[in-house]
Amino acid sequence: MTDSLSNTPRFAGFWLRFAAAVIDLVTLAVPFAVFLSFLSVSMRMSLDFLDLRPGMPPSEVLMRFGPRFLYISVAFFIALSWIYFAGLESSSWRATLGKRIMGLYVADTQGCRVTFLRASGRFLGGRFLAHVPPFGLYYFAIDCLCAGFTLRRQALHDIFARCLVLRQPSAGGLTPLYPKIRDS
Repeated sequence: MTDSLSNTPRFAGFWLRFAAAVIDLVTLAVPFAVFLSFLSVSMRMSLDFLDLRPGMPPSEVLMRFGPRFLYISVAFFIALSWIYFAGLESSSWRATLGKRIMGLYVADTQGCRVTFLRASGRFLGGRFLAHVPPFGLYYFAIDCLCAGFTLRRQALHDIFARCLVLRQPSAGGLTPLYPKIRDS
């Protein structure tokens, strides 16, 4: 006898993944803002933040804060993002906060939980490469398009890491993709 729930995988499409990504970005913005505040105070440039104006050209911002501040900030954001994505996607949640809210989770191609190493590879194949100028912008656009048009709704970083982003079954809880056989 098999479970009554359908074990057919339901792949997460572009818009669900986009909404989850927005939630994750907002979630990451909070500790990043706190870090920037402490960094600016420790580097004695906290008053420069008060002088920023909307529409200020990036060259002026760079000149004001200097490359050291920006390199430290970017390095912190990448490390924070890596720990957040790889840590949560390989945890028992199998999802970041954004994915969890949207009812999504990350699995390997067999429907099993991914390891931290595989989740790290997924991060490096996606979000990290998006930070490499000028290649990153083009890669990011192609990566996002793949999630909307491939058969299993995989982005490039999912394909590289042999992962899937799936929708949770409507009955709740995470279930394996294959039916279980019950003992009689």
